[in-house]
Amino acid sequence: MRGSGPLEGSVRVEGAKNSVLKLMAASLMADGRSVLRNVPHIVDVEIMSDLLTSMGANVRRTEDHVLTIDVGPDLIAEAPYELVEQMRASIAVLGPLLARAGFARVALPGGDNFGPRPIDMHIAGLEALGVEFHSAHGYIEARCDQLTGNRVVLEFPSVGATENLLMAAVRAKGTTVIDNAAREPEIADLCAFLVRMGARIVGGGTSSIEIEGVDELSPVDHTVIPDRIEAGTFLAALGVAGGEITLEGARADHMDMLIRKLGDMGMRVSPSSDGVWAQSKGRIRAADVSTLPYPGIATDYKPFFVAMLAVAEGVGIVTENLFSGRFRYVDELVRMGADIRTEGHHAVVRGRPRLSGAPVRAPDIRAGAALVVAGLGADGETTVMDAHHIARGYEHFADKLAAVGAHVTPS
Repeated sequence: MRGSGPLEGSVRVEGAKNSVLKLMAASLMADGRSVLRNVPHIVDVEIMSDLLTSMGANVRRTEDHVLTIDVGPDLIAEAPYELVEQMRASIAVLGPLLARAGFARVALPGGDNFGPRPIDMHIAGLEALGVEFHSAHGYIEARCDQLTGNRVVLEFPSVGATENLLMAAVRAKGTTVIDNAAREPEIADLCAFLVRMGARIVGGGTSSIEIEGVDELSPVDHTVIPDRIEAGTFLAALGVAGGEITLEGARADHMDMLIRKLGDMGMRVSPSSDGVWAQSKGRIRAADVSTLPYPGIATDYKPFFVAMLAVAEGVGIVTENLFSGRFRYVDELVRMGADIRTEGHHAVVRGRPRLSGAPVRAPDIRAGAALVVAGLGADGETTVMDAHHIARGYEHFADKLAAVGAHVTPS
């Protein structure tokens, strides 16, 4: 790609990657055909489809963004290493398998390497519901005769642990309360899906979720919420390149803190009749950013803030409070002339008027997309290698950017 002038036009925001993968896992809990709409064409959906297929489900696309999942009575309660190691979200099948079969054998998860992200909270929470765990040869085996409701207090509002506990608790005997639960919109979407299946859940999307176990669930037809991370990616591109765009289907209420921070940097972002409207004139201003659990700034947004600050006016400090190891892309931005100094969980970014195009390498999904965004503010040509990472989370990313005026060509 090359440095680009103002962006102009509309971009369709696809269904949320971080929601649809968990909804696909939840579909295992009911015999019959579930239908998911607004499903993005991304590699991670293909990996999850292969995982469900390996368990005996029949997964297929029936229309452009529609996925059907047929689940029969004979489910194979095992998630093999060759699929799980490709994507951390695969651990989301643990709760559904326990709810459905009382047994699960799941390989320890892989996916993007952001440093250690143990599944201790998943295990401790499920043990509170009566599950026994054993670990050997890279797999965890979990079994229980009867899931039993209990109160679980998470030491951190982990999205993955909240999801697995939710899905298991739906079929537990009695009532389960998850305190300090994750509050992300994707959690609320999962709760809505489960309630449609017949679950009894109160408080989805809040820090305290109450689940009353039921004996049976039914397959459903559900539309996935829009991807707030994809929307944030295009807002970052606008911040770097300038211009005015509409994000069709995006929900401003899922991005309150992000929109407020972009306003501090000089951008204008507001809800519109069909999504979110945004405008950026002139050079954006630097600001300090800290990642926090929702409704704070998502850790997935952080690479985009670093890319924006690299061309902003002034100095900004970015603090990572959720994961270690998520500054690995900084060296690639420095290759493009960015002035960034990292120390522990902090990055100090001194903005430059323009970056310099260079060959760079994408270490993960969001960092790869952030390098593309940075390239919009660079003189000369930028080539992002290992761009297959980007395809894990974005449908036609380069084509969408090109459609609003960016000088981007897919590799």
